[in-house]
Amino acid sequence: MKYIFSIVLPIGIIILEKRNTTLFETINIIKAKIFLGIGDTKKAKQSLLKLLDKNPNSYKAHRMLAELYEQEGGMRKSIDEYVQAIDLNKKDYDSYYKVAELLRNLDKKDESAEMLFNLLNRKPEMYKATELLGEILIEKEMYKEAVNIYQDALKYNPYSYDINYNLAIAYTMLNDFQNAKICYEKAAQINSIAYAAKYSLAEIALIYKDLEEAEKKFLESIEEEELTADGYYELAKIYLIKNDKDTAIRYVNTAIDTDSKKIVSKVKKDPIFIPIMARISIPFNLENNQDEDKEHKLGIKEIRVKEHLEEMCEITRHLSYNDINLLKKETDGKSKEIEYNENIQDLNQREIQE
Repeated sequence: MKYIFSIVLPIGIIILEKRNTTLFETINIIKAKIFLGIGDTKKAKQSLLKLLDKNPNSYKAHRMLAELYEQEGGMRKSIDEYVQAIDLNKKDYDSYYKVAELLRNLDKKDESAEMLFNLLNRKPEMYKATELLGEILIEKEMYKEAVNIYQDALKYNPYSYDINYNLAIAYTMLNDFQNAKICYEKAAQINSIAYAAKYSLAEIALIYKDLEEAEKKFLESIEEEELTADGYYELAKIYLIKNDKDTAIRYVNTAIDTDSKKIVSKVKKDPIFIPIMARISIPFNLENNQDEDKEHKLGIKEIRVKEHLEEMCEITRHLSYNDINLLKKETDGKSKEIEYNENIQDLNQREIQE
């Protein structure tokens, strides 16, 4: 045993030295992992700090300490340790991402976005970096920049639901509904239960006065509980446009039964329901039938997009088919969204003058 030990130990030390790791570092890293395994984070931290006192250039110790601080909620300390780990290992892209994520959690979105831009320049295929940066850009309403990020990401992940869906959202907020439609359709093909995407497709169809397509997509989207009331409400409006009052009444009453508080206020504001108002079942005491404690599947960005599309539907409702076709055309030398916004303004001004 002494003979074997006298051979194995020197060989082990040589291997550690070739890996730029000392025996002292290895022992303390192993001790820290053992303490973490039994849930003693205090002693694990002590082992790592002891190691860093002797060897401040220990990449593994900085990385493990960063993870420990992150678990404990010490985000600033964690960032400091991740940064030191990056300084020692420039290819530690995961630590780079962690710093950006923690900065975002500290509401330092500009610094986080800068980190993510730099990271994607080095590693453009890093999916989670694209996701996080895209989310930040959409939150900051930097939709053109978000489009560029998601388009680049599609080169590496063309069948990603999230990238296609978020790209559709960015196009929607730029009023580029034709490109948004393409991306929503692709997202819905990738994920057959993408009800929010189908609801957006229905609203875009309404904008372009394609009532049959809008009806089809609204009927698909009502499978999602949070979209059921709104879907039936929009279907009621479609059937009023078709002059089928009985079906419209049935749909609007179903919408009210689903979420009376939300739908009744909408019905009272919209003059399209005046001809059937006497046959709409409005409850005496309005209550929101949805469970407020239930987890909501629609996030802030989905709600913002939904409201934007509904607003655009109202703006374009009274436009003629010729006007809608005008909105679809591209003007030489102009981007789609600039052309669309200018056409909307021109058409609204024309309505006012008439």
